[in-house]
Amino acid sequence: MDLHQLLYRSQWLFFDQAVSGLAMSPVHSFAMDDTLCRRAGELEETGIARSWVHDRTVVLGIQDSRLPYIEKGIDYLRTQGYEVIVRNSGGLAVVLDPGVYNLSLVFKEEKGLTIDRGYDLMVSFTKSLLHELAGEIVDGEIKESYCPGRYDLSVQGRKFAGISQRRLRGGVAVQIYLAMSGSGSARAEVIREFYRMAVNGASTKFEYPKIRPEKMASLEELSGKTFIAEELNHRCLLLLQTLSKTVGTYELTSTDWERYETNLERIIKRNEKVSS
Repeated sequence: MDLHQLLYRSQWLFFDQAVSGLAMSPVHSFAMDDTLCRRAGELEETGIARSWVHDRTVVLGIQDSRLPYIEKGIDYLRTQGYEVIVRNSGGLAVVLDPGVYNLSLVFKEEKGLTIDRGYDLMVSFTKSLLHELAGEIVDGEIKESYCPGRYDLSVQGRKFAGISQRRLRGGVAVQIYLAMSGSGSARAEVIREFYRMAVNGASTKFEYPKIRPEKMASLEELSGKTFIAEELNHRCLLLLQTLSKTVGTYELTSTDWERYETNLERIIKRNEKVSS
């Protein structure tokens, strides 16, 4: 599959929240991606790439929020120093912290751009972004990781990234989290303990992952090389230059801000039901 064919746009616009995001709750990021998704649906031949990094937060999926002892699980996460939120897209619990880089590629929904094709697009982009590991990166479910999915990315059986996707108002947002640094197994241990506390031996309608912490790692652990958000931003910009006629910076419009406030209010209300 040709990366250029899938991702080429007349214009790519970059929106960097890798530093400012550390001072924000991830609910702001999900509201922002919904805002950009709608905006991208109105733009022709324009893609928006947004980087974001947040402080210590566990992002739960909708299924997680229905666990029989969810309050105990959330209490445990808070004692470990994590904020807890519920996201508006699919998947299960994931960990965010300053060592986890997130990237959203947002663009207009097009005929033939199936959900699988959207995921394939991010796999190709990530392999180009992490060129030194490209030959080793495998996409496929790591069942014993947290938030396992068909498009997990791993090296030698150890997962370092997961991909999600959201479609809204004619726009598509494909999102990836990349564990840059720190201990992948330590993050996995936190989620394993969360499930132990939140399930507490009860029967559930949904089968939750049986996490083996050693199945997860960071890019630093896999490559022996230090990765930081600023470098990944730089790599992203260089890659986008090969995928467009022009690369610029995205500036939010007054309409964007109005939509963002509406999206944020909706996500906050959803989270109040879980976190109260």
